Amino acid sequence: MYCVLADFFWRITFSTSSSDESRKPKSAVLSACVKWVLLIFFLDLLYCFKLLTFVVLLILTVQLNELVVGDTNGKLYVYKNDDSKPWTVRSCQGMLTCVGVGDVCNKGKNLAVAVSAEGWFHLFDLTSPSKHPDASGHHELAEEQKPVFKQHIPANTKVMLISDIDGDGKCELVVGYTDRVVRAFRWEDLSENSDHVCGQLILLKKWLLEGQVDSLSVNPGPDGLPEMMVSQPGCGYAILLCTWDSEQQPTIEGRDRSSPSREAPLRDVILHQTSGRIHNKNVSTHLIGSIGRGCSSVGNGSGLFALCTLDGTLKLMEGADKLLWSVQVDHQLFALEKLDVTGNGHEEVIACAWDGQTYIIDHNRTVARFQADENVSAFCAGLYACKQGSNSPCLVYVSFSQKIYIYWDVQLERMESTNLLKILESDPEFGSLLQELGVEKSDASSIQDLIYKTLYFPEKLQPNSPLQCQNPAGTNSSAHHTVIQNPLQDS
Repeated sequence: MYCVLADFFWRITFSTSSSDESRKPKSAVLSACVKWVLLIFFLDLLYCFKLLTFVVLLILTVQLNELVVGDTNGKLYVYKNDDSKPWTVRSCQGMLTCVGVGDVCNKGKNLAVAVSAEGWFHLFDLTSPSKHPDASGHHELAEEQKPVFKQHIPANTKVMLISDIDGDGKCELVVGYTDRVVRAFRWEDLSENSDHVCGQLILLKKWLLEGQVDSLSVNPGPDGLPEMMVSQPGCGYAILLCTWDSEQQPTIEGRDRSSPSREAPLRDVILHQTSGRIHNKNVSTHLIGSIGRGCSSVGNGSGLFALCTLDGTLKLMEGADKLLWSVQVDHQLFALEKLDVTGNGHEEVIACAWDGQTYIIDHNRTVARFQADENVSAFCAGLYACKQGSNSPCLVYVSFSQKIYIYWDVQLERMESTNLLKILESDPEFGSLLQELGVEKSDASSIQDLIYKTLYFPEKLQPNSPLQCQNPAGTNSSAHHTVIQNPLQDS
């Protein structure tokens, strides 16, 4: 299993920010012939506004999420909707291991970021119009445009994060490496032209961790300011202190190598081990922070974050000391995401195992499970404009057979257990149907018998029975399944 994972070296992430297994969500499938690095993100293709970007992108319905795919051959593909033909293709140097999108240059504009294992950092402006689009709006595959900027940073990159980690309102680039090192960079402009990308990455800080780094995330601290979090083996995590304001001025990575102090690992690291028994202190751990909890999160100090381990441990924490719940499952959890599947502003924790078993858990530890069609080598969840011209909650799986499954419009009416009779009583249409069938609303026994026969023995109902053509809850439970073939599969 580990050899296969190392061979494919999948990396998936999102940017923005019926519970019954038998009721599968809508899906679309993308076939692939190369090893992919995925990113689903808010690429507005327009200009976004600093500090208000998140609110504006949620309000403007014309802002649709695209799918960005990078492969180990250095190709970066951008897909729109459920179309398997790339909207545009870009070329990178080296084997891509990290892909991200964000305002990394702090110009109020999203740029695509691709980093290779060899340490090549690429910036792409995907808002530039195509010179030769075809009739359907696609860019020709031969038109592989070069990055607007390229710079070499230390090699052996593993994970990447674009976010404001020090609370100054500007985005930093944080990169985790295979040698247990994390580096933070910031873009420095060399031109006064706000529209032109002219500058360089400068190194802000370097941290050395005790264990392997599998996840990077940001979570609000007790004072409401962002805290940089790094996963550590054994269901642990570390807080990285951003102390560059009190240190020397930032230096350009790779410049002045004669001064070892500028690249010396500064251990401003606060290590935390979560409570509870850990069977394997070296087990791989993933985390996700800044989990939304609706209006109740305003002024509540520390944010919510979740951790999962490869031996099946899943935890939700509030701050460093408050464990909200812990769940132990019999599956190897290798990916962790957050997604609001109920539409109430509370983001559920989404964890995926190698065999495709997916857990959706709310803040009260209510669990819904979903089984993917195949074994999974990579997973992510978030909002993506797959169908119907709007963003919807999606689950994305990459199988070992080199296919990408997108389950779209994954929405649950509720997570908690409810009484079906009480739900139906509040539906006026249900009352009218009972009246047509001659069943009194106060006759609970007859209603239960009718619902039982409708759900489990519909063939015994009368052919013209109104309930035979209507879902008991008065809702449409149909699901659409679309298969999309990738045109690059034979190339």
